[in-house]
Amino acid sequence: MNEGFLNPEKIIRNIPLRSNMNACDLGCGSGGWVIPLAKILNEGTVYAVDILEEVLSALESKILSEGISNIKTIRGDVEGDLRIREEYFDLVLITNLLFQIDNKIKILELAKKLINTNGMILIVDWKKDAPMGSKEGRLNLSEVKEMGEKIGLKVESEFIAGSFHWGIIFKKA
Repeated sequence: MNEGFLNPEKIIRNIPLRSNMNACDLGCGSGGWVIPLAKILNEGTVYAVDILEEVLSALESKILSEGISNIKTIRGDVEGDLRIREEYFDLVLITNLLFQIDNKIKILELAKKLINTNGMILIVDWKKDAPMGSKEGRLNLSEVKEMGEKIGLKVESEFIAGSFHWGIIFKKA
């Protein structure tokens, strides 16, 4: 894999995970993060949430072909009324999604509601100056830290997630 691009498996290995954790990937797409995560959290459950039926269908095919049984797909709008169990998850992922969301605070608040007391929120998104991808809606890391702190999150760690992405892990303050 091109080192400049995201390597979800490598990033996930740097998060303190236990096999019995439950995770939720908001805006999961076709499962680039969900599948490697489900293999690590083999005693837990990974919820894959996306608004697009086609990507969830593609993900379900991958899940079947790889024989993975601990992923639940949910069709839902992360910017709308998403009915999902609150204070349940050990990890919530928001990867390559924040730049696409109009109300960025709202999705951070949703993630905060979803994590349990010791839960983590992993956000990975495009660097503002990355030479590719849509430039619209991008934030730099300091803007996201400020938003998180404003709603009662604290920074657990921050990192470079590839040549074109930054990453941050929040916990409840």
